[in-house]
Amino acid sequence: MKMSPTSVMHYLKLVGRSAMFLLAVVLYIIGKINANGMFAGFENSLLPLIYTVIFSFEMLLRFFPSKLESMGCQKHFKQNFKARGQIDRKALRKRSLKAVTPVIIFWVLLNGLIFALYFAGIIDWGVLVLISLAYSICDMICILFFCPFQSWMMFNKCCGSCRIYNWDFIMMFTPLIFFRHPFAYVLLGLSLLLLLRWELGAYFTPERYFEDSNACLSCANCTEHLCHHKKQLRGLHKRLIRMGYELIRK
Repeated sequence: MKMSPTSVMHYLKLVGRSAMFLLAVVLYIIGKINANGMFAGFENSLLPLIYTVIFSFEMLLRFFPSKLESMGCQKHFKQNFKARGQIDRKALRKRSLKAVTPVIIFWVLLNGLIFALYFAGIIDWGVLVLISLAYSICDMICILFFCPFQSWMMFNKCCGSCRIYNWDFIMMFTPLIFFRHPFAYVLLGLSLLLLLRWELGAYFTPERYFEDSNACLSCANCTEHLCHHKKQLRGLHKRLIRMGYELIRK
């Protein structure tokens, strides 16, 4: 199957974010070895500004309808809603809360552990920045290959019906909460505004977030086919397990 423009965009993001992470790791190691700054002195250069501009631009685009972005992060817009079935907003809100509760618990525990290590002096703020960049890569992995939130916590069908799609940026920048830097404030501020816009939509118009109440989220209306890669990987995984089992039997 030919990749959709949305899939291509996400692959480009994966490559770009991976490059940013690897560059940051190299600079961090050099800085530690030479003791010339947390990121070899580049933390005071244009590098953090470039990172901030890139991610800020991505977030700003999310505030407006886009044909290139996934329906998963665009479903709260009125133009992406086609009513289907009976709509019970109270029931949908309960369903929504049930979906996000395990994610919130997991995320608080995971980052609580990271912050405990930070305040104990075991890791420094440079590691927090690296974790934030690593989260940005994991975000693309969740979209393109495997999402633990989808498979183990929310059990949604695909990214299109993902309840927390626009949580990605606030999750990426969670490690920067205690990082006192103007660029961190910009990233956290924008990601909080994006989260607020998303959650207000989920509360006042929850019918836009679920496939059984929004026909735009059905497979028949999907044009991005982001789940195709995940299905291929699951098929490959099953074949490898079958091959391994057959080798053991021989």
